[in-house]
Amino acid sequence: AGVTPDSMAHMPAFIGMACVTGRASAERVRGALPFRDARVEDDRPAALRGALGDRDGVIAHCGTGSFFASQQRGRMRFAGGWGPVLGDEASAQWIGRKALGITLLSVDGRIPSSPMAERLLSDHGGAAGIVRFAGNASPPRFGALAPLVTELAQAGDPLARRVLQSGADQISSVVPDLGWHAGMTICLTGGIGPHYLPYLPDHMRNAVAHPVAEPLTGALDLARAFAREVADERG
Repeated sequence: AGVTPDSMAHMPAFIGMACVTGRASAERVRGALPFRDARVEDDRPAALRGALGDRDGVIAHCGTGSFFASQQRGRMRFAGGWGPVLGDEASAQWIGRKALGITLLSVDGRIPSSPMAERLLSDHGGAAGIVRFAGNASPPRFGALAPLVTELAQAGDPLARRVLQSGADQISSVVPDLGWHAGMTICLTGGIGPHYLPYLPDHMRNAVAHPVAEPLTGALDLARAFAREVADERG
């Protein structure tokens, strides 16, 4: 009550948006807003702060897409998140692509088949159907195959387990590049992330902890920090 558009314009605003892909796009969004003091970022910082709180550590966020991030002494670093063509390693859509690819290896006789391969061949009408599907499928459609892979991996399917091991290898390769070392927390977030836990090396698996909170909590924490910065600058 009593809040006017003019008074709102003088309130600091923090915005985390998935569509922000760099400084230029952040400035375009910021310029379109009515706020005198606004900080516009992509949505990864909020996810990182939500998962880790104030702890030092890294996250491997694996949903339909993926990204990796670290937080050390308040400094954030990010890797990945470059989309389905050039990145999204260990994501759900990546799992779907890998599962189809490994199924075609079994068709060629290069590796033994498995229930996962037989199921994917049946669902798509054979190898030719897999190729047709892959030529037109969107990332969410590839990602829709991931639950089958994780389910069959839990049942011991060797090819499904091979796919998940490949994803875990991506995670274990990236997190040291972001500064992770023994004693730091690892959070596996997103719908697929937790499924990689059994496939990580022992020293990383022992460092995995549950996220502290959701990305929304992280966004609120970052918004409060920005508000304090603005208040200090205004004196």
